[in-house]
Amino acid sequence: MQRWRGLEGIPEDWGRSVVTIGSYDGVHRGHQLIIGRTVARARELGVPAVVVTFDPHPSEVVRPGSHPPLLATHHRRAELMAELGVDAVLILPFTAEFSRLTPGDFVAKVLADRLHARVVVEGPNFRFGHKAAGDVAVLRELGATYDYEVEVVDLYERGEAGGGEPFSSTLVRRLVADGDVAGAMEVLGRPHRVEGVVVRGAQRGRELGFPTANLETPPHTAIPADGVYAGWLTAQGEAMPAAISVGTNPQFNGTERTVEAYAIDRVGLDLYGLHVAVDFLTYLRGQEKFESIEALLERMAVDVKRARELVEDHASR
Repeated sequence: MQRWRGLEGIPEDWGRSVVTIGSYDGVHRGHQLIIGRTVARARELGVPAVVVTFDPHPSEVVRPGSHPPLLATHHRRAELMAELGVDAVLILPFTAEFSRLTPGDFVAKVLADRLHARVVVEGPNFRFGHKAAGDVAVLRELGATYDYEVEVVDLYERGEAGGGEPFSSTLVRRLVADGDVAGAMEVLGRPHRVEGVVVRGAQRGRELGFPTANLETPPHTAIPADGVYAGWLTAQGEAMPAAISVGTNPQFNGTERTVEAYAIDRVGLDLYGLHVAVDFLTYLRGQEKFESIEALLERMAVDVKRARELVEDHASR
């Protein structure tokens, strides 16, 4: 899959394509419907499928300080899109100048002049252009001028998560913030992932017999509520069952919020400096301050046993 940053990254000889536009943070099951239809139309027409997305999130430019927690890095989104069959991802730097493009200017500069769109696939509430002045109707009107058709896909799936609320990135962010990673997994179609580089922490886990990978995460990462979770730690392509702790480590009067993962039954791992991923399967319990280190160790052993069982059960389904 090709990845371009900025319009200048698009090959000069790029031909017609089927395009979808959006932030697509999380690439959840609703997004998958739109992207899947984009790929299907591209295959029907024998042209590439292209996803256009933005960096930073448009809200940070339009309303500084309002950047939402991010469910996936751009690299991870591209991986997920590639799995869906997307041929190219265009990341457009979202600047103040870019935000002032009218809907007509956006279509002319991006969809017509550079991507030569033949079909544009969007959800029913798609908005674009300065002050979100463009909608699906405007997109269709412009299509008559710039020779593309518009297809609208209903992305609003529902499940048990959020009490039956339609699937959305906003819903996933709320579920993650509440620690409901099982609900987030239903909407995403996979576990919520947090990525980062392993850095040296206080190394108390190593001293206690449960050495953990302490992640330094990118800014704006959507991190689950404080607590202990079952999931996986993935490093160098290997996914290992893990017990995961999120919080300030109240046992030792910590103040800095961290994400730490203990790779169950693995000995001698050296992950310092590596980029790793932590996938959250199930919430086990909240953070606690125990009466003694011995009591903490007993509970950690129970957490690890439960995490092992949950991951094994999930893998066997």
